[in-house]
Amino acid sequence: MAVVGIDLGTQSVKVAAVGDDGRVLAAATRPYPVRSPHPGWAEADPAEWLTATVDAANEVVATSPEPAHAVGLSGQMHGVVLCTADGTHLRPAITWADGRSAEQAARISAELGAGELARLGSAAFPGFAGPTLAWLADHEPDMIGAARWALQPKDWLRLMLTGDAATDPSDASGTLLYDVVAGGWSEAALAAARVRPDLLPRVMPSSAIGGVARRAAGSLDGLPVVVGGADAACGIRGLGLTAGHGAIALGTGTQISSVLDSPRPDQTLRTHTFATTGDIGESWYRLGAVQSGGLALERALAWLGADTAEAQRALAQGVESADPLFFPFVAGERSPYLDPTLRAGWRGLSLGTSREAMLRSVLEGMAYAVSAAYDAVRDSGAAPAEPVTLLGGGSRDAAYVQLLATSLGAALRPAEVGDATVVGAAGLAGALIPPAGVRDAAIVNARDDAVVAERRARWLSAVEGRGAL
Repeated sequence: MAVVGIDLGTQSVKVAAVGDDGRVLAAATRPYPVRSPHPGWAEADPAEWLTATVDAANEVVATSPEPAHAVGLSGQMHGVVLCTADGTHLRPAITWADGRSAEQAARISAELGAGELARLGSAAFPGFAGPTLAWLADHEPDMIGAARWALQPKDWLRLMLTGDAATDPSDASGTLLYDVVAGGWSEAALAAARVRPDLLPRVMPSSAIGGVARRAAGSLDGLPVVVGGADAACGIRGLGLTAGHGAIALGTGTQISSVLDSPRPDQTLRTHTFATTGDIGESWYRLGAVQSGGLALERALAWLGADTAEAQRALAQGVESADPLFFPFVAGERSPYLDPTLRAGWRGLSLGTSREAMLRSVLEGMAYAVSAAYDAVRDSGAAPAEPVTLLGGGSRDAAYVQLLATSLGAALRPAEVGDATVVGAAGLAGALIPPAGVRDAAIVNARDDAVVAERRARWLSAVEGRGAL
């Protein structure tokens, strides 16, 4: 018997049937857009999430050699879906990449102070549910008044499938409304964000049954659906990471995770401390979050009329001292700068700058952004054991992996684990499912590279000085 794993991502949903041995038996992906009706906004239509999920699930169930007996969920973190009791959404979902709530985040930060924010696991940053709900209270109070629930994306999806509302510790801990240390909604945070307590659902263990699929669920009808978990936490489960170990996941954003043995918040607030999947108060992880990874690459390639392969070829020629520096902050930055106003661009362009130099500088700037976040994780006392597992599309490009290892000063082990998150989600509904199979490449060690060291130092100095950024 198989378990259906669903990973509701930012720009697409992946659905897979996973066997008892952890093998993916069938899989399907469906895309959907993120829209920006105003500068700095990042919204999505939840109805498109549901349609895409059911369509992909129908394909997976039809092609899986084994029948499904349960459903596990994973989803993008931090976003907000305002909906009625039956799940009807009242407005577009506001996603993690949305920057409209900078003023509200600053207000929450001032009211709570660093000590209380540390207990919430994060600095107050736009795109988190707390500041987003505060913005909605300020600008769309009628929507807040009409809402029964304010849900995380995967929790809204489960409500639409089952009719039941709930969340789990891993998603709750990413809202800026949850006390990571005590394990429950924070009265102080709710007050600072002007959030009605009854808008938030009950918190249940990630593997608890959150309802039975029965509403517009297509081929999933009649299957039990577990509460599920946040995408980063499901990825940790899918990789089988334990305390002291971590991974770097290269995607739309980049996530540097390191599993903790206790809820030890980063008092500097330069990184995040979230709960893993599981029971309340069971385990935690440190997260360095780079806001603009693949997102910055996508935009830069569009500006230059290039593709990823061309950028990779340019990087393979080697970084040169005279190349411009690229700053990838198309959506501000989280770790370690906590600055939503940071913006992207090149510095050092001249009449002699080539197209190739601009392209490789994009990948170089992304690597330096990851290295800054990695330094913050390491400085917080949560450095993952080396070699660090490296996942995602960028992990398949040898030149980029070498640049990243040198920039981080850490040994990396690229691994082909395209299904870790969806396997982790399925594992929540099938306790015996082992971690995803990892096909390791050779370990890539940091090199002594004077050019990279000098350029990284200039890049860091420019960002920390905020000169012309």
